[in-house]
Amino acid sequence: MGVSIGFISATTEELDRAEKEPSWADEYVYELYDGDDLSIPARPDGGPDKAWAGLQFLLDETDVHLDFLMDGFPILDDGTLFGWSAEQVESVARQLRATPWERLAVHYDPERMTKQEVYPLTWRFDPEGELAWLERSYGELVAFFAEAAKGGYGAFMSFSF
Repeated sequence: MGVSIGFISATTEELDRAEKEPSWADEYVYELYDGDDLSIPARPDGGPDKAWAGLQFLLDETDVHLDFLMDGFPILDDGTLFGWSAEQVESVARQLRATPWERLAVHYDPERMTKQEVYPLTWRFDPEGELAWLERSYGELVAFFAEAAKGGYGAFMSFSF
């Protein structure tokens, strides 16, 4: 297991209903990820999964305004489900498109990340492998936000721990 973050796109109507009916949202998001209900159309989804804190560390060193734990609006009181409006998704997509991986990678510092206890605390064991993992995760994040924005979607963000 571990602490992870995942995104799945959401319509404005779904986000509005989620705010009013959090228990519905909890079940609905599970159904979206489960994918067994063929009446629900496929839509963009992606993580940063367990790479979220490492990416947050790198993003904090740039001018990209993305904070996984502070952006969006809480849906569930336990902090495990958030909503992101279509405007927020579009804004983040624009910033990520303008931020090539190389701008983040220059801030990669396994020693500092270990000292600051950046999750998942594996930076010093395989620094180059962890950097490659962060790059792949960033690529997936950029792709998710680009596809969701292109479709005019907002997003549900799940935070599991």
